Amino acid sequence: MSVFSLPKIPPVTKVWRDQIQQKIDTKTKPLGSLGALESVALQISEIQNTTSPTLQNPKLILFAGDHGITEEPVSLYPKDVTWQMVFNFLNGGACANVFAKHSGIGVEVVDSGVDHDWDENTKQLIQKKIRRGTSNFLKSPAMTKEEAFLSLQTGVDLISESKYQNTNVFLFGEMGIGNTSSASLVLSHLTGISLSKLVGKGTGLNPEGKNIKLQILENAYSRTGKLNDPIEILLEFGGFEIGMMAGAMLGAASKQNLFIVDGFITTAAYLLAYHLSPNVKDYAIFSHVSDEEGHIVVLEHYQIKPLLKLNLRLGEGSGALAAYPLIELSVKFLNEMASFADAGVSDSDAKS
Repeated sequence: MSVFSLPKIPPVTKVWRDQIQQKIDTKTKPLGSLGALESVALQISEIQNTTSPTLQNPKLILFAGDHGITEEPVSLYPKDVTWQMVFNFLNGGACANVFAKHSGIGVEVVDSGVDHDWDENTKQLIQKKIRRGTSNFLKSPAMTKEEAFLSLQTGVDLISESKYQNTNVFLFGEMGIGNTSSASLVLSHLTGISLSKLVGKGTGLNPEGKNIKLQILENAYSRTGKLNDPIEILLEFGGFEIGMMAGAMLGAASKQNLFIVDGFITTAAYLLAYHLSPNVKDYAIFSHVSDEEGHIVVLEHYQIKPLLKLNLRLGEGSGALAAYPLIELSVKFLNEMASFADAGVSDSDAKS
């Protein structure tokens, strides 16, 4: 039987806050004039317990998995697109690859539960397959409790692998046809927000298709009624890639590493992690609010303010990658921008 060991996640301390804030405030700029970049600089500095933070060896980890709910008409695309896109990632042809290359970020792809048999020599693929896709959650639980535990534990353990020992910032993304359906149900149970406010067009459904999708998901919800336990929610409606990503977030936070949340599906993974260990929030930066209708509703529910709004709904870490240069700039201004004293510039007489 698989057992999940929830890692200990220390809260970020405020020991360095005054020193960090003083360094931010004495740069050659009006107080607060760099807005959200100042908040990001403060957060990263507090995570690293330093006034001179660094972003080392950033990695984008893409978790891929298939979903049994694709037996129902919830997506415009067939589930084969999941494994086909995995090949695209491995061959460097996806948006995620292009964006990652721009920022010098390594891309790693994890098979969490893709319904495909890979050649043993498939280059660069991290093979952690739990099963060839989840079960159809309209009819039965998506996975067993043992599989839910295994998905979480595999994600935690992945971050502890030696190849990541010099990485202190992770970006997370996903690929899985049907996973907006899974994420909608996970988020509805975790937040209490109705599915009608969460279910969107996913891969591009028209209004009629969206209504059909909503009805299917409401029927699935009725199968269990309201659930509160994160593990139970994961096993009933989650995906292997969502569970594994939640585990990876817990693993990153337990090592006091920053991680960047992408869009709607990664937010579902984040909230599973958060409801298991609330201190995980100290280590997360939300990159953007996606064009998936329920995303902004969930972010507002938790009073989360992401960095960007670009109407993205691609997934695969694209929003996290788009925001990463801003996160880099927040570190660079803190470390490289002159202070008033350094530059011989007169400071304001009044701080407010």
